Amino acid sequence: MTHILRLAPSILSADFARLGEEVRAIEAAGADLVHFDVMDNHYVPNLTIGPLVCEAIRPHVKIGIDVHLMVEPVDALIPLFAKAGANLITFHPEASRHVDRTLQLIRDHGCKAGLALNPATPLDWMTHVMERLDIVLLMSVNPGFGGQSFIPATLAKLREARRRIQVHTLAGGQPIWLEVDGGVKTGNIGEIVAAGADTCVAGSAVFGNPDADGGYRSVMDALRRAARTA
Repeated sequence: MTHILRLAPSILSADFARLGEEVRAIEAAGADLVHFDVMDNHYVPNLTIGPLVCEAIRPHVKIGIDVHLMVEPVDALIPLFAKAGANLITFHPEASRHVDRTLQLIRDHGCKAGLALNPATPLDWMTHVMERLDIVLLMSVNPGFGGQSFIPATLAKLREARRRIQVHTLAGGQPIWLEVDGGVKTGNIGEIVAAGADTCVAGSAVFGNPDADGGYRSVMDALRRAARTA
């Protein structure tokens, strides 16, 4: 693929005791986005962070904050995250009663909008809302916890999602990013990008490998090299 690769380190794997320092470090290392995992111990079996943490890190970085809502229901949280400084908000269609309306709600609050699809969730959710999508996020692990292994079947799903997006854009539709989240590392990012991803979330692969000076430049550079050379 020749498209631009965006890297979005997930702060789920960061040191929460020094979160401001961590997000500044990934921006300095060349991150394109901060990936912000929101879990409610209801839609997924874990409980993480909310709008107050998003608001707290917003002044620390200039790059976009990519909020992934693993919550049910979703609509009440969207205005809160938009106000807290989110730039992009994705949600799971199973968690919304009206997917089209939820996508429009995100856009109405000034954010890019997208669907997050679990490994067993079909791409057909995209079909009737393509014109409202800025991004499609394919989960390559089952959501809930960091550090899981990449599910290989995601590659075929990625290729089909990329095909659908290309048909849409060639027909005059707006650009749609294709993001992958879960188990992304230097050993597989090449085939992930080759299958069609243009945005990759990496959590433990980044935050588990700081440089000697406490930064993340070397691992970010390694991810980009692996994506280019595979």
